[in-house]
Amino acid sequence: MERLSETVLRYAEEQPEGAPVLAKGLLHLGSRAAIDQALSRLVRRGALLRAGRGVYVLPVESRFGRRAPSVEKTVTALAAARGERIANSGAMAANVLGLTGQVPVRRVFLTSGPSRTLTLGRERVELRHAPPWQLALAGRRAGEAVRALAWLGRDRAGEATGLVRERLSEEERRELGSVSAQMPGWLAGPVNAVAHG
Repeated sequence: MERLSETVLRYAEEQPEGAPVLAKGLLHLGSRAAIDQALSRLVRRGALLRAGRGVYVLPVESRFGRRAPSVEKTVTALAAARGERIANSGAMAANVLGLTGQVPVRRVFLTSGPSRTLTLGRERVELRHAPPWQLALAGRRAGEAVRALAWLGRDRAGEATGLVRERLSEEERRELGSVSAQMPGWLAGPVNAVAHG
């Protein structure tokens, strides 16, 4: 069984930083029970970190010692591995666009997959299931505008349209206008105001 642990570790070391090692993705190496046992051994040795149920990551070696991989890299790689779309939460999007000076204390990402929590070192990261319209233009600055306006809510989204419009380039505003039909009724107005003035 020690050989299986070493094979799993070698596989993890070949992956880029933050790439998840999924227990289901290793079934070609042995039975599920054997894979789970090998992963548990590697976690006990400190060779892998258990990020969540069936999700493991390789710690990063730096001159200051071992640390968990970057949250952004891990979340992006996990979404790609599972075929999910992922985006910043509305609070983070509002911060990125400069609509608020508050930096969210908890790391929350919106996902097309199921809601779950990951633990990367001492940091807990929440992946929260969101409707498709909130994931429109995921990974794009225009998409951050959608999530920021939604986070501001029905009452305050209209007031922020001028500021959001200033923060986006003409191309980004055009891109935003292309998804306005996907928005719920209350948000379509502010999105169109940003996109078309």
